[in-house]
Amino acid sequence: MNITDLFNSDLGKQIIEGIGQKTGTTEKETSSVIASAVPALLGALQNNATSTDGANGILGALTSSNHSGSILDNLSGFFTGSDNSDGKGILGHIFGSQQKELEESISSITGVSSGKVSQILILLAPIVMGYLGKLTQKNNVENTGGLTDMLSGMLGGTAGSSILSKILDQNGDGKLGLDDLGSFLSGDKKEGLGGIFGKIFGK
Repeated sequence: MNITDLFNSDLGKQIIEGIGQKTGTTEKETSSVIASAVPALLGALQNNATSTDGANGILGALTSSNHSGSILDNLSGFFTGSDNSDGKGILGHIFGSQQKELEESISSITGVSSGKVSQILILLAPIVMGYLGKLTQKNNVENTGGLTDMLSGMLGGTAGSSILSKILDQNGDGKLGLDDLGSFLSGDKKEGLGGIFGKIFGK
């Protein structure tokens, strides 16, 4: 199962609507940011999973009660809550020092302010982790090998380091920027999640 199935569903529409209401962004703005952010989130997770410690940490998070997938069964409760610590923690762990640069790049390509992008990412991260947690249970993923296989499948077989490098630094200048993210999500690159999400959200 691909994560695009989630955002193509009625549940996906609820997620977009809920995030938009919570952050004050339009449906178009919310969808645009999600289309840019999900490939980055999955690519970063797979990239982190290349190390044993990183893979064990991710697997532990996905098999914990916090990310069991229950968030998808109570979206209204999640969106009316005020605790953003989980989302902030997830983003800090998987993006580290690159988080601010990623937010600014997504802001540049979508036209949504970096502050709003940050708010959307904080809400989106636990939802993605919950979805992955549910898949982990469904597919009986019990070891790091199974984890990397699952993430690779969701990325269309593209290595996390490869997809993340496309998102973060396609022009090889060592810096994150509009040209990098824009190139990955543009019509020039239809392979991988960048092209898939561009089609889904009409980018």
